[in-house]
Order: sequence, then C-alpha cells, then structure tokens
Amino acid sequence: MKGEGKARPRRRRFLRVALVVFGAGVVAAAGLFAVAWAMTPIPESTQAAATAQGSVIYYRDGKTVLAKQGVNRRTVELDKVPQHLRNAVIAAENRSFYQDQGVSLRGTARAVWSTVSGRQLQGGSTITQQMVRNYYSGLSQERSAVRKLKEIMISLKVDRSKSKDWVLEQYLNTIYFGRGAHGVQAAADAYFRKDVSDLTLSEGAYLAAVIQQPTRFADPRGDDLEAARSRWRWVVDGMVKTGAITPVEAAKTEFPKLKKPRDVFEPEGQEGYMLDQVMAELRRRGYTDEDVNQGGLKIVSTFDRKLMEAAEQAVTSVLPENTPKRVRTGLAAVDPGTGEVVAFYGGRNYDANKFDNAFSAEVQAGSTFKAYVLAAALENGLDLGTRVEGNSPMRVASAAKPIPNSGGASYGRVDLVRAMRHSVNTAFVDLGQQVGLDEVAEAAEAAGIPVDQLTPHRDAATLPLGVASVSAVQNASGFATFAADGVHRRPHVIRSITGAEGRLKITEKGERVFSERTAADVTHALTQVVTGGTGTAARLYDRPAAGKTGTTDKSASAWFAGFTPQLSVAVNMFRDDNKPVVVGGMTQSGGQYPAQVWRAFMAEAMAGKPVEEFPEPSSYGRSAPYTDDDPGYRGDPETGTGDPGLRGDPVPEEPASPAPDEPTVPTPDQPDVPDDPGQPTAPPPPDEPTVPAPDEPEPGPGDGTGGGGGADSTGQAAVPVG
Repeated sequence: MKGEGKARPRRRRFLRVALVVFGAGVVAAAGLFAVAWAMTPIPESTQAAATAQGSVIYYRDGKTVLAKQGVNRRTVELDKVPQHLRNAVIAAENRSFYQDQGVSLRGTARAVWSTVSGRQLQGGSTITQQMVRNYYSGLSQERSAVRKLKEIMISLKVDRSKSKDWVLEQYLNTIYFGRGAHGVQAAADAYFRKDVSDLTLSEGAYLAAVIQQPTRFADPRGDDLEAARSRWRWVVDGMVKTGAITPVEAAKTEFPKLKKPRDVFEPEGQEGYMLDQVMAELRRRGYTDEDVNQGGLKIVSTFDRKLMEAAEQAVTSVLPENTPKRVRTGLAAVDPGTGEVVAFYGGRNYDANKFDNAFSAEVQAGSTFKAYVLAAALENGLDLGTRVEGNSPMRVASAAKPIPNSGGASYGRVDLVRAMRHSVNTAFVDLGQQVGLDEVAEAAEAAGIPVDQLTPHRDAATLPLGVASVSAVQNASGFATFAADGVHRRPHVIRSITGAEGRLKITEKGERVFSERTAADVTHALTQVVTGGTGTAARLYDRPAAGKTGTTDKSASAWFAGFTPQLSVAVNMFRDDNKPVVVGGMTQSGGQYPAQVWRAFMAEAMAGKPVEEFPEPSSYGRSAPYTDDDPGYRGDPETGTGDPGLRGDPVPEEPASPAPDEPTVPTPDQPDVPDDPGQPTAPPPPDEPTVPAPDEPEPGPGDGTGGGGGADSTGQAAVPVG
C-alpha cells in the first residue's frame, strides 16, 4: 500500500510534465503556424504555364479555324461548363469541395507522411490545393514537406479570400487532361470534338475520370480501357453519392465513345504554307513565338477558304497528271482594294517541300515586266500612240549582243498597244532606252517589286524584258496597282490580331504611285493582250480581263499575270533545276498552261460577282490602232498578212514547240546565251529537298527556284522570250 502511495505522486508529476510539454508543443505549433501564416502570402503572380493559351488562326471570315499554334488551352468561364461536368469533377477529386476550408487534414496528413517516409506519394489534395499548386508562382511539383506546408497555407488563405466557384473555374482551366489538352475546353475538343458546353453527362464523367491518369486514359486499350471504364463508373457512382444525379440516371448512363486522338496542330494540304506566311508576318510586326504560343491571340488571316481550294483545284485540274515533279507552279491572288492576299497555291506537298512557290520562289518575270515599263513611259510624258522600233534584232550600245524578238520577227515602228499585244521585245528595249532604265526600275519598285531584286539589273538594256526575278505574290501585287487606279497597297496576309490589349486591325491605306490615266492606259493595253494578243487563253467570257504573258529564255519560267477590277492574280511555272519547263512534251510559254490555270481560277473566283468595267483609257486608247496597210508595219511574220490582232487571231509570243533548227532566242545567227551562273535565286532550305520525278536524275547545283536566264560571261543579260 505504501508503494502505491508513492506511485501516485509520481504519476501526477508525469502527467503534469506531459501536459506542460503538450501545451508547450501546442503553443509552439500555434506559434509556428502563426509565423508560417504571416510569412506565406498568396502569390501575386501566376505560373506562365498555368494560364498560357495557344493562338488560333482563322480564315478571313473570322470563324473557320485555319490552324492552332502553341499551348492547347482555351480559357472558359465557369457558367459555360455544364453543371453535370462540375459535379463529376467534384465527385472524382474532392467530394467535400463546397464544405471544406480548402484543405483536407486527413488527406494532407497522409500525403505528408508519404513524403517524409519516402513512400509513394498518395492522393489527398483538395481541388483548392491542386489549383494552388498548378496556378500560383513560387510553387512547384517537388515533393518536400516545406513545399507542402506552403501549399497548405496558401490554400487556406485562398479559401478565405476567393469564392469556391472562382477556385473551381481556375482549376478546370488549369488541369491537364491528356492528349495535349490543357483545361476543360481543349479537353472537350480533344476527346469528343465538341465545345465544352455541349458535353453529355457520360462525356463529362469521362473527362473527370481522366484527371487521375491523363496519359494512361488518353487513348485506352486492353487493360487500360478496362481501367478507364472502371474509373468512369466510379465517378458516375460518386455523383450518385453526392446527390448530383439519381441512381436511375446513373443506370442509364453509358460509357462514351471517344474520338480518335489527333495531332493538335497538324496542318493539311495548303495549311502548312498558310501558317508559315502568317507566322512570318507576325514576326515582321513584332510578335515573338512566345507571344503566339502562349498569348492566346486570335489571328484572322486574309485567306478565303473557298478561293484557297479554287487555287489548288485550278492548278491540279489544268496540269496533266504526268507533269514532272520538278515542274513547280505558283499562284497568288491579291485584292487590289486592300492588298490582302486572298488565296495562293504553294505547292503539291508541304510535308515534302516547305519552300512555297507563291511567296518564296523568285523567278524571272519575263514579259510580264513590260507592264511596268509601259507605266514608266506614260508617267514620263509618253502616250499609247508613241511609236517605238519593233524590228529584230536590235543593237544597243550597252548590250554586248543584239537583242532579238521571238522567232526573229520584225514589226517595224509600232505603237505601245501593239507592242504590248504581241510582246515585241525590241519595242520595249527601245522604250526603256527612251524613258531611261532608272525610271523603269523606279516604276517597278513603286508597284511593289523590292529594290534589291531590281538593283542587279538596273543598267541592263534587257531590264524591260523581265530579267529581274519576282515572286507570284509580288507580281500579283504589282498588277493590282493598275487594277486599283494607280494606288499600290502592300500585300499582307493578316486582317486582325486580338489579344489581351485589344484588337489590332490591319489595313493598308495605299500610296498613289501612278496617275489614274497611267493605270487606265496600262490596263487598256493589257486588255488587248487577252482579247487579241498572246494571252487569249486567259480570256473570261463573262467580263473584261487584262493581263500579260511572260516566257523567259529557254522557257526556264513561264508566267501569266492579270486582273479584273476586283482581283489580281499571277501564275508562274518553273523548274527547281532551271531546265526548260516541258509539260506533255511541249515547252511551255506564258500563253499556255499559266494562262489556262489563271482562267480556271478566275472563272471560279469571279462566279457570282458583279461584272465591273475597266476605266476608259485616254483618247488614243479609244481610237483605232494601226491597220495592216500602215507603212510602218511589216505584217505578221507567221502568216505574211497584216495585223492578225484586228481579226481576233492571236499571235503567239513564241512557237509553242520550236523546231530544233529554229531556236526561240537568240536569233539563228547568234549563239545561245548561257544561263547565268552568277545570279542564282533563293533555293529551298538544304534540309528540305525537293521531290524529283522518279524518272529524272537529281539536279546539279541549280538555284532551286527555276529563275532561268540571267547574264552571260560578258555581262549581257539573257533575253526573255516574251
């Protein structure tokens, strides 16, 4: 009994000490908690990856998606998310979400113990904790007790300062759902090709089930599919337990049918070429790749979806199936009133060759350049009645060799309309000499041809014949200047950019570079090319059209550039090894397949559009041209008769398939002018080889864009055919 009496005081002392220690521990813990609480504010900034949104690029209608670029996330407001999807996520991730204080003590204790003990990290984080971890700066996914304590502190503070709906909205827009989809809106599209607001109960439950194992359940098969079904059913049953749905509704709910996974931003057809041009223009306007990939921009392009399809159809339907793979075709369509590139054709296969034929490929302009020469002459006081020398060949002091006409034909002294109609080389060389080559180059530059492409040829007597290389877009834009009554607008491919700072509308006010009279007279001369000259294959039977053919030396490139008042279009054909463009056994000229492609596209583009007339030309343009009894005209070299243009019979720029002993250029008594080894144009990138035809050998060190011609060893520029 005495021993028991002594034991009681010892127990009391032990209990008192234990209570003191426990109390001190509680006080210390409370103090530490208070310090941690005070020292852990809610971060002011969010993680860049949590809110990053990729940009969406649209066709010109602003509704049809062309491409997506960057992080696949589209932020959506909570009221756009169906209630059943919200309930499914709560049933799957945090059933006490609307009742708890932002943390789960039991789940947190389990997670902390797992972290401290080194065992596999267990679940237990609430929706608020997951949101905090993924949303705010200063937190990460590292597994440490310090990070976990910081997460708890911030979660408690967020729960006190933010509404539950705000937390749930950030969570649904932040969480990763697999298939490259960040946020519930992107997930709805990735799994079901739907807007999130259109998801069914079954589909919403599946997205909630995916959150736990997004990689495994992204495209489940076999055992993974069974696991996904089990997890999905667990979510549906959880919705019954939380009272979100009834047992009857749950019983009627069937496992949803998932769409096949797809590459989020995989371009198809011409989309790759379009995306490249949009991105290039964004960079020119000061937008970085980071701005595009994470800034959530809405970019409306200038491209018309139907016209893009029409451009591809025009090329593929007109050219025969056996067209050699090294023969490349570019097409570009520009709106004269805005400068917008509404359509183009970049090439057969973007995956095989990303170097596009409309924007990047620069080939000799050939006789399409004569339109700029005529504009220079009219701007400098001459008129359409001005006579120039059309005999062949022509000797010019600055040229090392005589300059011939196609086939060696001589026309005598001709006015500028006839010179344009029949693409008389010597007439335009003579005109260039009268006006001055600097004036010619300045006129072309004013119409949009870059000065660096003109500079190497400014002193060449053959500059008026198109020895300078241009792209299809540049030539379409240049001819659009005439369609726009002499006002030039820079070509562009973006209509508007909408971001966090608002909407930027892209417009080109334009600059008057030619008088209205000059534009009207050039247009008049070009209409004669289509109605009775070298470009009759481009004639549109329901409306007037103006245009110009172009064929370079040895048919290394062939062109047709033309316009109606509403649209300017240029078509080029060339080879990526600078060899002659031969299709179907025929050496091509601008009046053949290029003109036919142009007409096929324009017939579709103009369908249903009102017929608009060109402006009246100056007084000369309304008077009759030379007649066949004019003493200055020697007649048609092919028929020996007078001007066949008066009868409506076209005179080709050059024979479609010249006889072996009768080369097109130069004249028979002159040696061939070799291609210029010193004037290559931009080749395709070396890591993106062109696709040779199976029956053709690999090319030598060609320029890759088919800009044939150039200058010979004496500095004499090669003579384009016409």
